[in-house]
Amino acid sequence: MRNRAGEETATRIVDAARRILAASGLEAATVKAICDGAEVRPGSFYNLFDSKETVILEVVKQAILAVDPDPERTGRDHITDLVEAFVRFVEDRPDLARVYITVGLSGGVTDEGIRSRMIRHHSERVARFIAALRRDRPGITDVEAQRQVEALLAALNGYTLQRMLDPDFDFAGHAKGLLEMEPR
Repeated sequence: MRNRAGEETATRIVDAARRILAASGLEAATVKAICDGAEVRPGSFYNLFDSKETVILEVVKQAILAVDPDPERTGRDHITDLVEAFVRFVEDRPDLARVYITVGLSGGVTDEGIRSRMIRHHSERVARFIAALRRDRPGITDVEAQRQVEALLAALNGYTLQRMLDPDFDFAGHAKGLLEMEPR
């Protein structure tokens, strides 16, 4: 019973942190604000988490996992699968998408733990997209695959930011349009 209560409290804390990050950004995600949002005392917070950064990294981890169309990494996804999963993520989970973009931008610049996690995630995503691109285009060179994937991911991140700024922006249409672009 006690363990379940701790898990429920941890879930409330992570949910509160996600709501704060999505609504107000990294600066607003103080331990006090998170505790108030989760309706827990700071002692309960520190019994479950070492710091606010630990909670923020948990939210970022959830955001990263939410994008994955093949979490078991069976190696069967294609570029279309990965882009469509990203579109679903942004469209269906705008709270996590906002966290992903805002924490990646602001936290990645100011916090070494967040920066290293975001860089590691980007490297993993690039490798994953390259593998998918090679399934679609087996003859593509390493250099060309790297160039195309980096451009695709930069465009998807930019479109995500635009969607956060302008809710009327046709994110899905623009993202899917990237798949129709002819490679050089």
